[in-house]
Amino acid sequence: MSDNIMDDAKAELSGMAKQGVRHPSTKPVLAAAAAGAVAGLVLPLLSIPAGIIIGAGAMFYKRLRP
Repeated sequence: MSDNIMDDAKAELSGMAKQGVRHPSTKPVLAAAAAGAVAGLVLPLLSIPAGIIIGAGAMFYKRLRP
């Protein structure tokens, strides 16, 4: 990992796009997106699309900077 988060994010997204579910980051990011969707369904102040984006974004960031 480099010091530049944008370069790391680009490389990670590129790997996820090329390898699909075989990439080690894909499944955790999708699981967090699903959890965010459930949170969006349950919580009145959060919509389902916002929950998906927040959940996936949080896990993606955690994969970049553990």
